[in-house]
Amino acid sequence: MNATILVADDDRAIRTVLSQALTRAGHEVRTAADAATLWRWVADGLGDLVITDVVMPDENGLDLIPRIQKLRPNLRVIAMSAQNTLLTAVKATERGAFDYLAKPFDLGDLTAAVSRALTQPGPAAAGDRPAEEEALPIVGRSPAMQEIYRVLARLMASDLTVLISGESGTGKELVARALHDFGRRKRGRFVALSMASIPRDMIESELFGHEAAGASGGTVLTTGRFQEANGGTLFLDEIGDMPLEAQTRLLRVLQEGEFTAVGGRAPVRANVRILAATHRDLRQLIRQGLFREDLYYRLNVVPLRLPALRERVEDIPDLVRHFLNRLAAAGGGPKIFDAGALERLQRYDWPGNVRELENLVRRIAALYAEDVIGGPIVEAELASVAPAASAGRPTESLGAAAERHLREFFSAHTHGLPSRGLYDRVVREIERPLIAISLEATRGNQIRAAELLGLNRNTLRKKIRELDIPVIRGVK
Repeated sequence: MNATILVADDDRAIRTVLSQALTRAGHEVRTAADAATLWRWVADGLGDLVITDVVMPDENGLDLIPRIQKLRPNLRVIAMSAQNTLLTAVKATERGAFDYLAKPFDLGDLTAAVSRALTQPGPAAAGDRPAEEEALPIVGRSPAMQEIYRVLARLMASDLTVLISGESGTGKELVARALHDFGRRKRGRFVALSMASIPRDMIESELFGHEAAGASGGTVLTTGRFQEANGGTLFLDEIGDMPLEAQTRLLRVLQEGEFTAVGGRAPVRANVRILAATHRDLRQLIRQGLFREDLYYRLNVVPLRLPALRERVEDIPDLVRHFLNRLAAAGGGPKIFDAGALERLQRYDWPGNVRELENLVRRIAALYAEDVIGGPIVEAELASVAPAASAGRPTESLGAAAERHLREFFSAHTHGLPSRGLYDRVVREIERPLIAISLEATRGNQIRAAELLGLNRNTLRKKIRELDIPVIRGVK
């Protein structure tokens, strides 16, 4: 679809690049250096789409979006900004922007957003509501986090079930809280329950409540987490540790919107949004018979993978400042990490992710009187807790790790040998993560992944289909 696109940005280079790219795509482009010119064109009825920067010399682009919507409800707006925070993405979506792009962005992402805006209906604005920077739990401006912000901003106004995956310490509960605190259920309760933190035989009662006969002949009802979260959000952490019996009950809630207490008969309506999280590979648990496939698809309506800290080391300075500011606000003395200290932190492997970084910052702030923390202090602390990890080297070869795992596997079958077909099962379990990680390392480029693995491209495509491996392009 050829369209007239209005571009507003006070940076001439940005205007030129966007004008050239959109013109090559077959569109007519008008560029403006300020909000006043853009508004005049909109008021005159010009343009089929607006692309506007957030920070302009005469007016904030976010403040312009509601006025554009009121005057021309069908005119879609794409906002772009170098202020790459979750707050900016959320505000853009709240004001009614069709999409949000963080600078610098890939021109392919821009043209894709333009195509969607010209062919799809834009989401309704959620309405202005105050959002303070201090209230936002997620910190980072890296490309990996920008993609997370875009997805979160789009999910705020929905009740879709989200499955958050990522290593321990990446901030899965913080993301769940952000979805609740800035979503349509923010006036309800946020109730969190970790499947790994309570006995397996108590999980069903914790979730759905328990009904039993009382001493006087009446009925005693213990309220479960579903009822506590009524009207709000229920966050199920470590969902991979949920017993199969509880999985069956949870599936019924997601299918029918109601549940019964343990020992009870009367159905109870479930008015909650479900957010789930895991650091485990649920597909592998499905193959092992430990997780229901139908429940997986019910939970995985919107998959959201959080990057490990080693995948976004450029965020470490911002994270350190954030943690130090929180410590200072709680009464600690002002401290800073110098360039050498930050550089050393960025070379560390971070097996414990953001949680490990926060604990390290808190420990250093408590143990050292220096106002400026240098590289030697960081080096000493990292060496004391995980010298092998800080060097970034594995402590065990792949062959040794496989042998150890297989010996444990055989030892577990104390009453006989494992079932037949062991060779194919073991090869399959190693083959799938090898291909998946290779695709992730090559940003979903199957040609490069095939070369890396030494496979024919057709063979790789066949294995991707057979092993049901998701291919996510352009994100690492």
